[in-house]
Amino acid sequence: MRLVAFGVGYVGLVTGTGLAELGHDVLCVDIDAQRVRQLKDGVIPIYEPGLTDLVRRNERARRLSFALEVTPPYDEADAYFIAVGTPPDSSGAADITAVLKVADRIAQIAKRGALVVVKSTVPVGTCDTIQSRIDGKSAVTLEVVSNPEFLKEGSAIEDFFRPDRIVLGARSEQAREALRALYAPLQLSGERLVMTDPRSSELTKYAANAMLAMRVSFMNELSRLCDATGADVHAVRLGIGSDMRIGKRFLYAGPGYGGSCFPKDVQALTHLGRAHGVPMRLTEATHLANDEQTQFVVQLVERTVGALAGKTIAFWGLAFKPETDDIRESPALRVAEGLIARGARVVGHDPEAGRNFAKAMAHHGGKVKVVDRDYDALDEADALVLLTEWRSYRAPNFAEIRRRLQKGDATAAPAVIDARNVWRPAEVLRAGLRYQGIGVLSGARPPATAAPGFDHAPAKPGTRRPAPPTTPTVR
Repeated sequence: MRLVAFGVGYVGLVTGTGLAELGHDVLCVDIDAQRVRQLKDGVIPIYEPGLTDLVRRNERARRLSFALEVTPPYDEADAYFIAVGTPPDSSGAADITAVLKVADRIAQIAKRGALVVVKSTVPVGTCDTIQSRIDGKSAVTLEVVSNPEFLKEGSAIEDFFRPDRIVLGARSEQAREALRALYAPLQLSGERLVMTDPRSSELTKYAANAMLAMRVSFMNELSRLCDATGADVHAVRLGIGSDMRIGKRFLYAGPGYGGSCFPKDVQALTHLGRAHGVPMRLTEATHLANDEQTQFVVQLVERTVGALAGKTIAFWGLAFKPETDDIRESPALRVAEGLIARGARVVGHDPEAGRNFAKAMAHHGGKVKVVDRDYDALDEADALVLLTEWRSYRAPNFAEIRRRLQKGDATAAPAVIDARNVWRPAEVLRAGLRYQGIGVLSGARPPATAAPGFDHAPAKPGTRRPAPPTTPTVR
């Protein structure tokens, strides 16, 4: 097929490149001249594992190209994909201005009948709105279909080629068959297509992200309750995750969710419900709980190291999740703002997101610094906060951390605040450091019947137990 993808952000670039890898001829179009120029020069403007090699391979094969405008023969494409941003407006509603502008361009450009595939996350009814606009402007028959993306940053290539499901919202049988043919190479190992109408497809995307965000916020609220009561969030997680009706995924406490999807989509779903007279109480609470979790992390840092005025706090991890350079709505941004407001200085490191973080925090001047080497962030710092669970941070040299951090006062060792609960407290303590996790307990000797590294024995409130040797789910 001959395809056009509008937008070369995470969704558009991964989708366009993936479709080219499947053998289609794809033109990716964007209004950002610098970004298009970078892509033509072989420079990928975003970090996504595996994407660079795919882009370059398909460019060499002449199946993938980039441009500012649609030119022949792509004005006779089989499908036009809309993959532009829908940021929240001041009310929290999704702003679909860019989507409508692209739809208008397609109506003017298309010289033969085709599909208009909406991959952008849009409110329910948007595809119908686009169809009405296109019908009044296009000289050819264009059918608008919904095909929301379910690509996780950091594993977007894997998600494209091995999707859990492909949701397709179309009204005509002709459109359904065209979409089946388009995605046939991804169906070889089993049925993945979920066929529905456009409105149900649009709502499915919001519902999926909101439900995952709810699980995250619920566990974060439980972590605060564990901190207050002396319970252990690891034990709670294992206990409820063993219930098959609940499952183990997305039950890890942390500093709060971030990124381009969860915060935006939770607010958009709340606004959508309000607009239709259906209060979305759970999404409202999810958003509030997420904000409160960030403040809880700030309070943990202050509780651990004392008054923050004049102190330097080191951050490991600045992106909202591992394997991306995306800092949009990153907990690191919000925690940094909270610490700076209390008089602290922040020194951060991240394998990929350092430059973006420094740019976003440039208005604080010398109060924020980003370094190129992880351990260099610790020099003269009063504490270390782990905010993103990159693999390179998971098994650090705690003796080196102890050596680099400030010695603190005469009664307290330097502290680490593990906001992802990935470190074993016993190892931290052996290195002469203090450990503070998120709702976890340590310090009691595990009984013989306990799982290795995990203590079920009673402990006094406020003491810390070793965390179980598990790897957190990446969000």
